[in-house]
Amino acid sequence: MEMIGVIGAGDATDEQVRTAEAVGELIAQSGYALITGGLTGVMEGASRGAKNAGGTTVGIIPGNDSIEANPYLDIVIPSGMGDMRNMLIVRSAKGLIAVGGGYGTLSEIALSKKRKVPLVTINSWDISEDILRAKDAAEAMDILLKLIKK
Repeated sequence: MEMIGVIGAGDATDEQVRTAEAVGELIAQSGYALITGGLTGVMEGASRGAKNAGGTTVGIIPGNDSIEANPYLDIVIPSGMGDMRNMLIVRSAKGLIAVGGGYGTLSEIALSKKRKVPLVTINSWDISEDILRAKDAAEAMDILLKLIKK
């Protein structure tokens, strides 16, 4: 099953978590599995949205203990790699949607650009003219699905 990744901060705002939940729901409705970093905040919101829509959820967590993972994951991969897991998330995803985010999200954005993995952001890092931005979950999914199908 192909996966779409949602990236963003574990210490996200309530609005970012709601946006991520809507993105996760749309990913599941589009027939893709969801992949995240498996923790709280944006990652948990997206996982909850995908699960509530009947989707499959995968989390690659930074530590060695699956107890760290959010409760909405079907598959937990304890990487023991810390932030280096970000590359695994980028490489595993057919495309990515960033919701807000801190420096970890910034690293995933940079990796996606380097690897040419389609990326759309919602209120995230504004670091380059070639990063596509969306105003909400629906627009982000619409843009990303068009990029993936190219």
